[in-house]
Amino acid sequence: MPLVSLSGVSVSFGDRTILDSVNLTVATGNRIALVGPNGSGKSTLMRIIAGWTPPDTGAVVPERDTRIAYVPQSGAVHASASLREEAEKAFGRGAALVTEITALEERLAALSPESPEADSLLWKHHALQEKLEASGYHARNEAMDRVLTGLGFSRRDFDAPCSSFSAGWQMRIALARAILEVPDILLLDEPTNYLDIEARTWLEELLSDFPGGLLLVSHDRYFLDVVVSAVAEIYMTRITLWTGNYTHYEEVRSKELEALMDRWRAQQDEIEHIESFIAKFRYNSSKARLVQSRITALGKIERIEVPPVVKSIHFKFPPPPPSGRIVLMAEGLAKAYGEHLVFSGVRVEVSKGDKLVVVGVNGAGKSTLLRIISGRDQADAGTLKWGTGVVPAFYSQENADSWTSESPVIEELEAVAPTALIPQLRTLLGAFLFRGDDVFKSVSVLSGGEKSRLAMLMLLLKPANLLILDEPTNHLDIASKDVLLQALNDFPGTVIFVSHDRHFISHLATAVLEVKGGGVLYLPGDYEYYLRKSAQDEAESAGSAGGVARAEERPQSATQQEWLSDKKLKAELRILEKEEATLLENLEAIDAERVRLEGAMSDPDVYSNGDRMRETRLKHEQAVTRHAAEMDRWQILDEQIRVLREKIPSLKADTAGR
Repeated sequence: MPLVSLSGVSVSFGDRTILDSVNLTVATGNRIALVGPNGSGKSTLMRIIAGWTPPDTGAVVPERDTRIAYVPQSGAVHASASLREEAEKAFGRGAALVTEITALEERLAALSPESPEADSLLWKHHALQEKLEASGYHARNEAMDRVLTGLGFSRRDFDAPCSSFSAGWQMRIALARAILEVPDILLLDEPTNYLDIEARTWLEELLSDFPGGLLLVSHDRYFLDVVVSAVAEIYMTRITLWTGNYTHYEEVRSKELEALMDRWRAQQDEIEHIESFIAKFRYNSSKARLVQSRITALGKIERIEVPPVVKSIHFKFPPPPPSGRIVLMAEGLAKAYGEHLVFSGVRVEVSKGDKLVVVGVNGAGKSTLLRIISGRDQADAGTLKWGTGVVPAFYSQENADSWTSESPVIEELEAVAPTALIPQLRTLLGAFLFRGDDVFKSVSVLSGGEKSRLAMLMLLLKPANLLILDEPTNHLDIASKDVLLQALNDFPGTVIFVSHDRHFISHLATAVLEVKGGGVLYLPGDYEYYLRKSAQDEAESAGSAGGVARAEERPQSATQQEWLSDKKLKAELRILEKEEATLLENLEAIDAERVRLEGAMSDPDVYSNGDRMRETRLKHEQAVTRHAAEMDRWQILDEQIRVLREKIPSLKADTAGR
């Protein structure tokens, strides 16, 4: 059976031991997730198994003829061939067999059938032919087409030079080549980092049926649950193997850690009790024997080691400013780059509190739409209108990459954080993988991933009521994603986001906006509902035998009476929303007056004059009272609007045309 075994493998960096006497076997049929905190040695272990890096001590022993393929996190560069030619290099073993078989056939042709050598050469020829068939060489064109398109390449990309592809697509090329090699052992370090949901789903299905051995590092919980059947955890320099998917591992491991902490606490109580006795009676001669027995018992206790447990972090956004019920409305948006139409006729309405995920294949226009919504880009046509009181905040990795500040990380955060959150900054930085001395690094020396994490954290600290997030989970580990997910779920404002993390989307989105074929489709409901609806629509479309859908003024299921009721409720809603907009404008004016009066009270010309100070203080108190009263009115009005919107059928299932 093809396999690779690690025996007593140890690795140290300076005086820090990363891996200590690690034993692990990856064999055909295994699908193992390699997990552990950042810096625990996952990538190092992968490189050792692949033969890229030698261990300090121990051995890596592959079974004879075991073929291992390794795809690292980043750094793959392919520049000397077209995409098709690069993919075909995966079949080098088959090409070598063809050459060997051709040479053997030439030798056989030169021999007499009665030659004693002919019989042995024929047997060898047969064995080589079987190896060639098993290598998939003859079906390589079909395999390349299936794998490359599955990973998101279009067929027109096949003849493009590899040098024309970005870093993310270069990693897809490396992944495609490793898959096409059909190795006995496949090592993948964060393979989903550069994949959209469609490509991830395709890879999930492929790896679930992969016949060889798989060792996988990923921060995508859903992906791990679908693919793996065991988890290898790097824990305090050692490896422990757990059966089951990642969620099962988390549940079992959590219970074990809880039990371990209970035993540790009990042991600490015992140690404290013994040490207290020793300290109390150390100099009492009548208790000397008892003291000595306690000292001996203390030395015999086998101390329980516990991991450096990260506290459960619950982050809450600063309170967002109030906004109107309608956050933004887009009508007829269109965008093209040259002759390439990205989308047109985009119509969407986003309401307060929505958590809207924008989905679509790579290149469909998701990031372009988010840049237009955020004001970073302009549409070629159409209108985009913000609601009353909307304060947006935008995150994208592109913005983070261009960050060049020379200030330390901690100072950058302190400059924007609300005063109440400053005591939590070190904890929050730890949650976003800035630990120890990392917080004192200059922003300018941070890696792209570090800048992205810091930019995301800074955005979360700023008071805003609309968050526009383009791939917020990139460069975060599972624990950090959980912190972000919890914070966004608790956030009372509105979120529009793009993500390729299935777990993150499924647990956050309350509505879906699909960008596809140059248009968009809005669907209320969570992501799982969107998937079911899409599958249902595809099945109905496939079974319609080419029937043409008929446009409707309203859904067929709506009766005339329902339609009239809907129209009446919408009229009432417009009146309430207009009243709300006026109220929010009043709130802004009162707040501005309050701020002005607070500034006046700190003016020496005012506070040195008793009459002026009393007058100013009275006006300030009146402004505060008016603001509180208007806020109470707004909260009542806001609830009335919410209830009314829930009564309007078309707002529950409103869709925008493609």
